[in-house]
Amino acid sequence: MKMYKYALWMTVVLSATVQLSAQKIEPIPFGDMDNWLVREIKESALLGGNTQYVYAVAPSDTVKGNEAYVPKESPWGSSNVMANVMGVIKTSTTVFPEKRGNGYCARMETKLVSCKVLGMFNIKVLASGTIFLGQMDEPIRNTNDPQSKMISGIPFTKRPTALMLDYKASPAEKMIKATGFSKIQNLDGRDSAEVCVYLQKRWEDEQGNIHAKRIATAYYKFGQASNGWVNEFKIPFLYGDITQHPDYKPYMCLVPENDPKYTRNSKGEMVPIHEEAWGDAQDEPTHIILRISAGDKGAYIGSPDSKLWVDNVKFVY
Repeated sequence: MKMYKYALWMTVVLSATVQLSAQKIEPIPFGDMDNWLVREIKESALLGGNTQYVYAVAPSDTVKGNEAYVPKESPWGSSNVMANVMGVIKTSTTVFPEKRGNGYCARMETKLVSCKVLGMFNIKVLASGTIFLGQMDEPIRNTNDPQSKMISGIPFTKRPTALMLDYKASPAEKMIKATGFSKIQNLDGRDSAEVCVYLQKRWEDEQGNIHAKRIATAYYKFGQASNGWVNEFKIPFLYGDITQHPDYKPYMCLVPENDPKYTRNSKGEMVPIHEEAWGDAQDEPTHIILRISAGDKGAYIGSPDSKLWVDNVKFVY
């Protein structure tokens, strides 16, 4: 009997060892959040003419001047932007580097961003701190259709089994809507931080329209505050049409046509991505959309003072 128990125990240990050795962890470039580019941008004299610091997840450097940011070595974009509205230079910073151990993490905040110029405009916009794979199309000229300012996604042909990251969440209670030019509204419900990943198979037609099928989905919402840091948290990829999968949630649906993501087509035009159908689970993706945000309610809606920290973003295979 003792030999049987020992053999059974060894079988379990060996099985676990094989599974661990078969698992491959691949960091996303700059996903350790240890490198940050600092942009020094001088806002317009009408706003005080102060120098503001805007951060990007990119090779460590300092860039001075009111120039549009175009990522070169890093795949990451963020909600940190420079705007030029009616000739007035304004910045918005909702993503920050924060010291963690011997390195850094990313801290994302949801907050009201105000801009007031006497006789011209007085706006307050709610912005949720977000990092994503892609880039912003700077400078931002207006508050209309914020998705159309984001190049969502990058080329990607692999098939991971999960996204893994370290996180800490601190969602706030009160939810509002602040679009910029209308009165701030109090809303029912509460905000959640989220991680959203889509694998897509894209193609372009002769007119320059971009079409896509959803190959896989990894999605998780953080509705409760975490008890400090949660390390190596895994969000599994679900492949193919997942509408009948037991883990499917309504928010995992195909991207709606009335609120599409955007990209640049081969002509250099910013165009919507028409995600038209679920792809086959065996299809090879061409692109990945990855978004990590302190809020999940979309543009201009959320809970001020909500925060999400992330670090060590990786793929599991």
